[in-house]
Amino acid sequence: MKKFRNAIIIIASILLTMSCQNNPKLKAGEGFIDVPGGKVWYKIVGEGDKTPLLILHGGPGATCYYLEPLEDLAKDRPVIFFDQLGCGRSTLKMDTTQMNIKFYVDEVEHVKKALKLKDFYVYGQSWGTILGAEYYFAHPEGIKGIIFASPALSGKLWIRDANLLRKQLPDSLQVIIDKHEKTKTFDDPEYEKALMVYYKRHVARKQPWSKGIENTFKYIGKDVYTYMNGPSEFTFTGTMQHYDATKRLPTIKVPTMFECGEYDEARPETTKYYASLVPGSKFVVIKDAAHMTMQDNPEQDLKEIRDFIDGIESK
Repeated sequence: MKKFRNAIIIIASILLTMSCQNNPKLKAGEGFIDVPGGKVWYKIVGEGDKTPLLILHGGPGATCYYLEPLEDLAKDRPVIFFDQLGCGRSTLKMDTTQMNIKFYVDEVEHVKKALKLKDFYVYGQSWGTILGAEYYFAHPEGIKGIIFASPALSGKLWIRDANLLRKQLPDSLQVIIDKHEKTKTFDDPEYEKALMVYYKRHVARKQPWSKGIENTFKYIGKDVYTYMNGPSEFTFTGTMQHYDATKRLPTIKVPTMFECGEYDEARPETTKYYASLVPGSKFVVIKDAAHMTMQDNPEQDLKEIRDFIDGIESK
């Protein structure tokens, strides 16, 4: 009996050691990770023992600055931010052969391996929902749940929604927008002024804009944004315009939440449709918010994210 008990203790010790090796404690701080094409800047906030949350920013090229309110989630668990290649604090120089979904999916995998993540949650916002979905389809192992925030999971539906929202702008602004899109004079101050009206309605409504939003536009990766998205949020003419994940959404097998703002360019009607395609998923609308829900209504946004993850962990 004593030998049996000793054997059990030894086996338990081995399993505990293996578990600790597979789940290293993440330490708060920032640094760089070598990935194909350059270096990715990352930042870990929080040092709790709960399952970490990996954040995928929008754009492409929008950086993590606008997502800073999500650092509040680090009270419960490590939260991992990183600027994707081509923007912010990461390597900026890229060529168009790298500006594709697969390249960025591989980049996420390199980040995961470098940080030795075993189990984690994924939060993707805007373009980050495309990246999050494609990463899950390619590497589902270890993902405990997914949050699709202000999703852009169909180019066709994004264009449809953008056209609907554009028609709600004053006629004079629509004329200006149409004129400059025909002449491709996207850097004209007149066009940029009209653009800002749309952005303050459907991207970020709370005024004045925070430093995080200002830095997002200041350090945005314009080359990758224009190539993959287009010249603006409502002119979706880049390589992603034909993207469509709707047929594969029903294959998602982990707990999933879809959220969007009440005035989001990712319209609530469309976001609810995406949610209907994932069995058992949760759908939430953040009140008085546009596309950057964490900026416009951080209180509700953070609560919904916490409630969703806590619900998974309480089972």
